[in-house]
Amino acid sequence: MGQAVAAAVAFRTTFDALHAPVYFAPETQQRLAAAGLKPGSMTYFASRAAAMGRVGAGTVTATFYSFSPSLIAHVVPRVWTIATPETVLEARLAAVDEIYRRLFGDETLASAEVAEAAELVREATEGCRPEGRPLYAAHADLDWPEQPHLALWHAITLLREHRGDGHVAALTTNGLPGLEALVTHSATTNGTPPDTAKRTRGWSDEEWAAAAARLTADGILDSGGALTEHGLAFRERVELATNAAAQGPWQHLGEEKTARLEQLCAPLSRRVIEAGAIPSAAFRP
Repeated sequence: MGQAVAAAVAFRTTFDALHAPVYFAPETQQRLAAAGLKPGSMTYFASRAAAMGRVGAGTVTATFYSFSPSLIAHVVPRVWTIATPETVLEARLAAVDEIYRRLFGDETLASAEVAEAAELVREATEGCRPEGRPLYAAHADLDWPEQPHLALWHAITLLREHRGDGHVAALTTNGLPGLEALVTHSATTNGTPPDTAKRTRGWSDEEWAAAAARLTADGILDSGGALTEHGLAFRERVELATNAAAQGPWQHLGEEKTARLEQLCAPLSRRVIEAGAIPSAAFRP
């Protein structure tokens, strides 16, 4: 396995943990609540979609993929009548600053290691391409934060959305609609448990059961809801395609710098996970 592929595979545990706390931390909820938003789905959809501007429910459904369209429509575009995208983005970055200072401390954030990591991961993003990647492209249009730890978070956000856009492309290429993609992911060893997936993404028990029945009829799930051999191979194709589409940044950065970046970010990611900043049900290594 080449270094670029290995980095793409390891992204979730090595780098994504440095982005994900923004969706769960009290600082985010407090900052966005101060802007008038209700905690929960409204803050999530607003904070992640704001880079695209005042988009409607259809755009958010298409780019977020595995969320219930009815859940999204309950929030979007009404959220933009409460807070502008610019206000949401400003609040989110302020929350990230507070989250990082709580998790890592000022001394770590001012260290040469964090500054070096920020420079390396920013260089990696130069290998991202915007074509066919709407969430990445929207975030790439945002200004870069000046402080190294915020630049580090922003760069990892770009890599995350770049990878996510590629994952959506892999799912659509393999004919997995959003709900079916979520059901099959929950059936994998590192998937979000069904109860959590249904609750956070807005699907009813009946909708989930209907999707599972369709997947069973297609031979992807067995009668007990587990992935069949065909289903395992199906998910493997999706993951291979996702990783292949995510290699660009790491190929651009090169093996030596990629290894150094992993070395710098791994202890930070461990600290995030050990601090419980990401619920275990939502983030399994």
